[in-house]
This record gives sequence, C-alpha cells and structure tokens, in this order.
Amino acid sequence: MTGAPVDALQRVPLFADLNQREVKQITRLFKQRTFPAGETVVQEGSGGAAFYVIESGEAAVFVAGKEYSTLGPGDYFGEIALIDEGARLATITATSELGCYGITFWDFRPLVEANGVIGWKLLQSLARMYREARAG
Repeated sequence: MTGAPVDALQRVPLFADLNQREVKQITRLFKQRTFPAGETVVQEGSGGAAFYVIESGEAAVFVAGKEYSTLGPGDYFGEIALIDEGARLATITATSELGCYGITFWDFRPLVEANGVIGWKLLQSLARMYREARAG
C-alpha cells in the first residue's frame, strides 16, 4: 500500500506548519513497511535516509547501548534524516511485528525542491525545534 494517513503526519513537529493540502502531497510518497520482531530498523551511527511513522506494534529505542524508551502506534522516528541524511542518533529495534509508513530522503527531496512554500515551512519548523532544544 502507498500513502500514509494525513493525521499521522500532522502530529509530527516537522510537519506542524503545513496545511492539509501540503501534508497530503507528502503522504502520497509514503510506503507501508513491516519489520519482524527483533529486527533492527535503524542503527545508531549509521547513515540515515528514511523517516517512519508507526502504525502498529512496538519498538525499543537504544542510545549508546542502553534502552531509552519504547515507541508505539502514532510515534515516529528519523524525521531529521529526511533533511540531512546524517548519522542516526539511536538504534530502533522492533520488539513485536512493527507496521510503519516510511519515506526516504530520495523520495522527499524532489517534492521539497519543487515546492518552495513547503521547504520554507519545514525550515521554520526546524528552527523552532532547534530553539526549543536549546532552551530545554
């Protein structure tokens, strides 16, 4: 199946400033993915190029080898990888069968390059996220 629910993306801070039409353009680029229990979805320190929204199941988040938190339906990870393809900051491992909607940097970038309004709103969201991280 292709596409992700609009409401799932509207909960992601990176997309918070986008209107429904803009979010729909992005949701169409998502593909459904399933990871079996025990599979490492992303590895800390590896290059990142995909963003995921969890539809079903659970995943454990490990930072520096220590369990940090658990993610479940409605949670997401990898949003910064959509922008910079940088190294992953955590390892995410499926603790049960994990159903996700995923999008890669390579699918996302052309949409942003072709739509300056979306690009500008994403830049503003990133600036706000950075400001909040610095203050907190």
